[in-house]
Amino acid sequence: MDRIKITGGKRLKGTIAISGAKNAALPLMIASLLTSDTLTLKNVPNLADVLQLGRILRNHGTDFTISGKRPGKKQMQGETFLLTSRDIWDTTAPYEMVSKMRASFWVLGPLLAREHKARVSLPGGCAIGTRPVDLHLEGLKKLGAKIELEDGYVIARAPRGGLKGGKISFPLISVGATHNCLLASVLARGETVIENAACEPEIGDVARCLVKMGAKIEGIDTHTLKIEGVDQLEGAVHTVLPDRIEAGTYAMAVAATGGDVFLEGAVPETLQAALDLMEQAGVTIKVKKGGIQVSRGRTKLKPVHVETEPFPGFPTDLQAQFMAMMLRAKGTSSVRETIFENRFMHVAELMRMGAKIALSGDRAEITGVDELIGAQVMATDLRASASLVIGGLVARGDTIINRVYHLDRGFERIEEKLSACGAKIERLSE
Repeated sequence: MDRIKITGGKRLKGTIAISGAKNAALPLMIASLLTSDTLTLKNVPNLADVLQLGRILRNHGTDFTISGKRPGKKQMQGETFLLTSRDIWDTTAPYEMVSKMRASFWVLGPLLAREHKARVSLPGGCAIGTRPVDLHLEGLKKLGAKIELEDGYVIARAPRGGLKGGKISFPLISVGATHNCLLASVLARGETVIENAACEPEIGDVARCLVKMGAKIEGIDTHTLKIEGVDQLEGAVHTVLPDRIEAGTYAMAVAATGGDVFLEGAVPETLQAALDLMEQAGVTIKVKKGGIQVSRGRTKLKPVHVETEPFPGFPTDLQAQFMAMMLRAKGTSSVRETIFENRFMHVAELMRMGAKIALSGDRAEITGVDELIGAQVMATDLRASASLVIGGLVARGDTIINRVYHLDRGFERIEEKLSACGAKIERLSE
């Protein structure tokens, strides 16, 4: 099992190209199930989750190929994926595949919309809370689906003639449920209204791609989506938007190390809440053509306080990285995690490096320390692993991060990108 070794103390300086957003690439790939034509996706990140979803889609009958040049060290350009679901020959998404990643559960909506039936295993993925699928299922029921749970599987059938438009009003904002119901509704007969929809940039990216494919969607980037169903969708060419979580992670790594880096391709509008918070902490943020310049001198960061919220608030996927950054502050900062329970599992590992973090329910207090000390640590989930990388970059001595397969699920060639900016980081393969 691979590990990552980091020798801390190096200031990050240079340019980091931001990859395509994993959280948009996955539902975009799933959207290929809605048409028999070819969907071409550009700027797709080469990640473990992306490749795993490719295997799941092949199981349904999708012809999945990768073309284009491999990224070089200077130009980190995403891959081009071609997905053609000419015939769906299997409407079952089995446990052994779905249990490896939660997002694969979103095949339920498209399979139900196109084939009028689906049998999908209940999902797995990071152990950061229960994250039930009730909202997905209740939303699909509003479109006429008949749903049963049997032996750990969701058995879903559409009424005769297919799904029909309806009104879906989520009691809670859910990114996953919004994706699933949006993907299902574009082929449903009549109008569907999704109220209290999540409006993360990745959902907007998927909606825009669906429009290119022939879908009729109003209210993109708002909490109310109106979809007029169409008989069929066509192929399209779409470029995946840059990954705001990757951009925020590298921005916080730069701030923690006191560096100066241009984040090429980063879109400030997609992570404004995080950038505002960093500026409050004393980080210099400059929006430039084609990206964002992030820098911090030798002055200590100022303590700040944050609560995670759905977009456009501060993203839960940057909470762990924020904690690692604020260990360099003079004073005590705080975090309130409002989205997921069990998302403080990185705290114990950071404390092995000398971090001072006190937990109380959904709150954490982070007291800045003079230095962190390199140690053996273990990644517990995707975003937690990124916080350990930031900790390792500023720690004295060597840090060994175990179970980095978590990291590979969401960060493309992280060692290459950080090494190019002066970090001393390497992958240790056994």
